[in-house]
Amino acid sequence: MSTIERAGDGEGDGEGVPTPAPDEDLLYGVIRRLWPLHRTVVRAVERELSGTGLTAGEHALLDALHAEGPRTVPQLARAMELDRQPVQRWVNHAVELGLAVTAPNPAHRRSSLIQLTAEGAEAIRGIQKAETAQLRQRLADLPAEDLRTALNVLDRLGAEFRHLGNGSHVPPEETDSHGNTDASRIKPSSPHPTHKGRLRE
Repeated sequence: MSTIERAGDGEGDGEGVPTPAPDEDLLYGVIRRLWPLHRTVVRAVERELSGTGLTAGEHALLDALHAEGPRTVPQLARAMELDRQPVQRWVNHAVELGLAVTAPNPAHRRSSLIQLTAEGAEAIRGIQKAETAQLRQRLADLPAEDLRTALNVLDRLGAEFRHLGNGSHVPPEETDSHGNTDASRIKPSSPHPTHKGRLRE
């Protein structure tokens, strides 16, 4: 149940006081911050990746594979909420560079599984270690509980904006030979490895 709904049902803070609904300025303030925040994050990621040959999108692909294991391109695109074309392009180049390989998919013969190689797994672990160290230093003044709250809020915002977008950028679910679908979602984290190859956008 949303905050607005709670405000109207008489529930409050436990003392009989209804929880106030956020006003229009507060709600739209979320959108005003999300747009520049997204661009800022991408710029920061690309700056950290400078000289590594990786782009932010390519890192997100490696991170998704590391977090969730082998996936098909349609599954990756759906989980990352992207069109298949850029994901396929990143996969192709990751395979060329030896960061990922294709493998037979027992559940769907026409759609291969994409999985990390040992080199790809090592690269993404280096990414996570480097970024975690930087964030630990920069966010040292934030209590862990504040970060948990931030994650919960981001998850909720993602779910609501996904609903508002009506799935317009999410490819149809892929079914396997038994008619089953993969509804799992991947939540990529962050970037920064040192790979010798050059990856394209």
